[in-house]
Amino acid sequence: MTRIAVVGAGAVGGFLAAALARAGEPVAVVARGPHLAAIRRDGIRVESDLGNFTARVEASDDLRELGDPDVLLLTFKAHHWPAFYAQLAPFAKRANRVVTLQNGLPFWYVREPPLRSVDPDGAIGRLFADDRVIGGVVHVSGEILAPGAVRQSGGLRYVLGDPRGERGSAAETLADVLRGAGLVAEVGPDIRATVWLKLVNNAGLNPTSVVRGMTIKPMLADPESRAQVHALMTEALRVGQAMGVVSDVDVDARIAYAARLNDVKTSMLQDYERGRPLELDPILGAVIELARRYGVAVPRLKSAYDELRIRATAESSK
Repeated sequence: MTRIAVVGAGAVGGFLAAALARAGEPVAVVARGPHLAAIRRDGIRVESDLGNFTARVEASDDLRELGDPDVLLLTFKAHHWPAFYAQLAPFAKRANRVVTLQNGLPFWYVREPPLRSVDPDGAIGRLFADDRVIGGVVHVSGEILAPGAVRQSGGLRYVLGDPRGERGSAAETLADVLRGAGLVAEVGPDIRATVWLKLVNNAGLNPTSVVRGMTIKPMLADPESRAQVHALMTEALRVGQAMGVVSDVDVDARIAYAARLNDVKTSMLQDYERGRPLELDPILGAVIELARRYGVAVPRLKSAYDELRIRATAESSK
């Protein structure tokens, strides 16, 4: 059996760990504070498209206490890398696979030179070469209802792939494990394009949801908000096209698809309402940095980034 550690058992990671544990997979999780205490005491309680259930998992606030798992699922938010670096560094010399299941650009996406907004001095990239990495995109929404309790919605789709574009067995093996847990897992032929297209959505939906204080469905039903989402997504798409990672994409169709899904609160809006740091650099900062490298004008993305930094600073000072 594949031993799995979920690093960051929040809404997405907690659901993923619980689904795998329910299927009989050996799973351990890294969590913190009251959430960790509740998981240790009661397990992870889930409301989801798979039904309502509780799953028991091994849990710690330090990955180094959880043995030597075969696969590390990184589900913590990418701007929290500094908090997890020391825990993950010892695994650089082991045979573990590292799977990035995070919003924004992962550390492996641009290595030379590394993105200051994602991996400022290249330290993360030096830990794990591409042959150790499985890229992932999560098409699932979630929220923490209370310590130890998570709600999942918005589908069960996970896309995996090799950053080098190779059709290796590692991603296929993990996809089989996820499917065995009732999840809709697939191995994509071009994970770089899939990551960028998810980033296009995040670049439009997340900042607009914070600025407007709206969940996705009413936000996209409002013409002014929808136009703002469209403008941000279009700029992010143009950067990906300049890089050659994506081609023509129908932005209106992507917005229409998002509008049809269950109404959810974006992860950035959830963090903003709780006074937590926002995923600004992995989502917006990375696109702006690459726009500068490739000579693409992104005035709306810059404006959104600046406004959210001001809002986040004001919120944290309360």
